[in-house]
Amino acid sequence: MRVRQRDRDTPGPDSPWNEIIHNLWMGGHFYRSPWGAYEPAIVRNQFDVVVSLHESDGHGPSPGTEHHCAAIPDDPLTPEQLATVESLATTVRGALREGRRTLVRCQAGYNRSGLVVAQTLVELGYDAPTAIKIIRERRSPFALNNEVFVDYLETGLNIARLLTDLDAPA
Repeated sequence: MRVRQRDRDTPGPDSPWNEIIHNLWMGGHFYRSPWGAYEPAIVRNQFDVVVSLHESDGHGPSPGTEHHCAAIPDDPLTPEQLATVESLATTVRGALREGRRTLVRCQAGYNRSGLVVAQTLVELGYDAPTAIKIIRERRSPFALNNEVFVDYLETGLNIARLLTDLDAPA
């Protein structure tokens, strides 16, 4: 799986995760410490639910934490991958409605996690531009720098999935 190929020059996030709305956190597996070194963002038991779109050994979460994993690339997605994003967003929305602290993370915490978090916000009633704006304000101005993901959100993931399926080889 290729990771962060388009934004190699983008600085890493300054914190392991940030709260986007109450109980919904967005983060990555690495972050930049105050002295500029990259540190691992290790999840233990800070969250009730963790959604990982990238996995690294030793990054948690602790046993007993509800953990959902999906291999989603930071590239154009297949209809099946878009359906997975929609399913994960629905899972996150359910956890939030139950009052559970939820983390959605990928490698840097910018694009793949941003796509799931933005879709969750859309399912909670935000429009796509507002969801993207909130994420960029609360996580990083570099969040959702994958323009294909922004296009998916602005089109609607369900429509993007159908359109992507039309382009798939028969």
